[in-house]
Amino acid sequence: MSTDIVELQIPPLPYYLGAGRSEFSVGDRHPNRKKLGIYDLLIMVEGELHIGENGQEWALQKGDTLLLEPDGEHYAIKPCEQATIFYWVHFEHDAPPVQPDLATQVEDSPTLSRPFNNSYTVRLPKHTQLAGPAAAYALLEQLLALPMANSFWQEQRCLSDLLSMLEEGGSSEAGMAATRLAERASAYIQEHYREKMTNEVLSSALHFHTNYIVRCMKLRYGRTPLEYLQDFRLEQAKRLLITTEWSIERIAEEIGFRYTPYFSACFKQHVGISPFQFRKQYFS
Repeated sequence: MSTDIVELQIPPLPYYLGAGRSEFSVGDRHPNRKKLGIYDLLIMVEGELHIGENGQEWALQKGDTLLLEPDGEHYAIKPCEQATIFYWVHFEHDAPPVQPDLATQVEDSPTLSRPFNNSYTVRLPKHTQLAGPAAAYALLEQLLALPMANSFWQEQRCLSDLLSMLEEGGSSEAGMAATRLAERASAYIQEHYREKMTNEVLSSALHFHTNYIVRCMKLRYGRTPLEYLQDFRLEQAKRLLITTEWSIERIAEEIGFRYTPYFSACFKQHVGISPFQFRKQYFS
């Protein structure tokens, strides 16, 4: 079973395009396509589908999923040797836009298009086997039963549920445990970010060794706990700079910085401009 992961940075959200159920007879092949421009998720019901993409090959069986990527070339390895049924789901996901250099925007633009950061990375297994495929089948049948007109939100909801199921089901037991601990650490940090925080404080609160918490946080969020804490504090600072008239000193204290100059230096390093320049863009 492949351990390859396909990461989708959110926002933007994956956008549902279409789905279907294909039934192949003996001798049928999956079509060969390249640079389709969309994601093609295959979910096997029965039989065996022999398919490859960019030099990798799979023999998909009941409960298997395979996520074919927009820029890849996928092709049949050989014809089906038995009756084969699978669902397919097409969705689109554009890479998030590159954020402009904020330091160059102070004179050029009065506002920023996205002053806040609230991103999430969806981590989908390239190839996995669902532990409970019946739930996925039921969701797909629900999706296919929707009327073609006026079903936008229902379609998007079904796609989100399916990708969530795939993300959770594609994790190993150890990986799920690490993810759960990282999310507990994230919740603790967000609740206590105004307080003095160290790795030792987090370890005592969660009852896990510091090094293990750091590994779990880096795996899930790409940040150590203290890096995550600083990012979160600075996001709160941006909100306070825009939504209040508090002084820079008060905001620094409110989000857990003891020294205003250090806060200003961290903010400028993180955002690209000083807290004063950031606020100036939103107040006349």
